[in-house]
Amino acid sequence: MDTGRRISRGSLQATLRAHNVRPSKSLGQNFLLDLDVVDASLAAAEVGPDDTVLEVGPGAGVLTLALVRAARRVVAVELDRDMLRILAAVRRDHPNLELVEANIIAFPPSDFVGDDRYKVVANLPYYLTSVAIRHFLEAQHRPELLVLLLQREVAERLCATPNDMSLLALSVQLYAAPEIVRIVPPTSFYPEPKVESALVRLTLRAEPLLPRERIPTFFLLAQAGFSDRRKQLHNALRINLRMPPEDVATFLGRADIDGRRRAETLSLPEWGRLVTAAEGTPRVAEALART
Repeated sequence: MDTGRRISRGSLQATLRAHNVRPSKSLGQNFLLDLDVVDASLAAAEVGPDDTVLEVGPGAGVLTLALVRAARRVVAVELDRDMLRILAAVRRDHPNLELVEANIIAFPPSDFVGDDRYKVVANLPYYLTSVAIRHFLEAQHRPELLVLLLQREVAERLCATPNDMSLLALSVQLYAAPEIVRIVPPTSFYPEPKVESALVRLTLRAEPLLPRERIPTFFLLAQAGFSDRRKQLHNALRINLRMPPEDVATFLGRADIDGRRRAETLSLPEWGRLVTAAEGTPRVAEALART
């Protein structure tokens, strides 16, 4: 690998060939080459000598090498055994690196980091994005923050504002404040993806924006509201919660929300009012029991 601001594609290919490894399409492997993006990832995560970092999908180890030089402890969780053979060379020189062969979403984070406070840094496969993010945000032992390389379109959805909200945006913003750090072009990876990526920082809130006991009702209503984005909110709730229209009208009125609006126009505080207004409604309780 070269020592410039970018790992050359040829040197990365040579490393992969030396281990008889090829990028896996099924695992969504696109290896980072751009060292400026590596530096930006560490800066966004504010990685320091006292930190424990959980890296998801380290791949060929370009980001891993920078992390082990900056952090006290790095736990790299990789599903591909072939990649772990490449990463073993990094571990030989850096005893603060721990390699784990596992599917990150199959285990709670505490299985990997114990009781340590930790940060997550990851170049996530696009297919795993929403599941992995929710896995960390809803974990019992949550990270302080997450710095993630994501598909640009998904990153923009995470940071959406009312009139362009989605269930994913609500799910993330309930627990964290998202921001796009920089846009990353396809040429920053090998193989090159077909779309642009974005480096995103998710700073976790000390507590979710809604009381924890109300979160199941929040997701029930939000999933019902977003089930068909073409429908007005009162129709989406009526159909998906199997509720009489007068019951839906009652709790929409209590929340001071016009039922003709669509789900993507509501802010999180408005969803909070809707949750409060709907609690205690028999049909809502029945719907919660069915989930």
